[in-house]
Amino acid sequence: MMFLNTVLVVLTNLAARVLGNKVFRKHFHLLLSVLVMFGPALSLWVSPHSIFAKRSHFLYRMFLRSGWGWTCIFVGSFIFLLSFSIRRSLSLSLRHLSRLGLAGGLWLSFCKLLDLLENATGSCYEPLTSGLEVTNGQPLLVLREDETKSECLKAGMLWRGYEVSEDVFLLCLCCLLLAEEMAVFGPYLSFGGISDGPLRILFLFCVILLGLWIFLLLCLLAYFPQFPTQLLGGALGCLSWRGLYQGWYRLGPTWYCPGRPGQGLLNSKSCSTGPGEAQDGYFSKT
Repeated sequence: MMFLNTVLVVLTNLAARVLGNKVFRKHFHLLLSVLVMFGPALSLWVSPHSIFAKRSHFLYRMFLRSGWGWTCIFVGSFIFLLSFSIRRSLSLSLRHLSRLGLAGGLWLSFCKLLDLLENATGSCYEPLTSGLEVTNGQPLLVLREDETKSECLKAGMLWRGYEVSEDVFLLCLCCLLLAEEMAVFGPYLSFGGISDGPLRILFLFCVILLGLWIFLLLCLLAYFPQFPTQLLGGALGCLSWRGLYQGWYRLGPTWYCPGRPGQGLLNSKSCSTGPGEAQDGYFSKT
């Protein structure tokens, strides 16, 4: 038991140090951008017979289709337990949890908007079953009007139009959100916060989830390359993160803004921090 606890402490301390590092936090979105831009090149080396080349794989069905739910469960639990263990204030904990609600609302709004754009700009085509083919070997297609994308695909027909990869959008947003919310754990430990088992286990689960999202992102880019739809999805995810965490949340905690992760939790008077750390939102202004 002592050995497992030691391993847990070592792993979480190492992960907290990496995620709380300023260099990592400043350049993590650039790393994701590079992955999205050049990840499809991995399709030249991966095997089409791999188990990850099937959309029916367990990881895709279990995690990708409900990625936002998994993110909310683990990150939400970590945020609530961390904030409540520091201040014992339910209202403060709910304020920090509201960041997930705002991010989820933004994600759902973009998904609805993307569906509307795809239905407005795309068209549904039905392949002819008579065996007639054009010279390039492709079957003849007949345009079917007044069909939405979901109805078209359910009927086994083909949809042609402008698309944005919602899977890449979600994975990029979840990765950036996880990195932002977990970055506060390092300063919390250095401040001397209570680091009991449940909090460390939740933090470790969040780290594992971050690694899983990055792995699934690489799998999508390598085994199912779709340019430029995946590039647009990644760009939308990064823009959503920047608008929330680098824009809106920097306004500070008010009735219309929950503030940045860790803001209002740790007292800056009790520790020595530089100007850069105070701007990162880890410490309260009181």
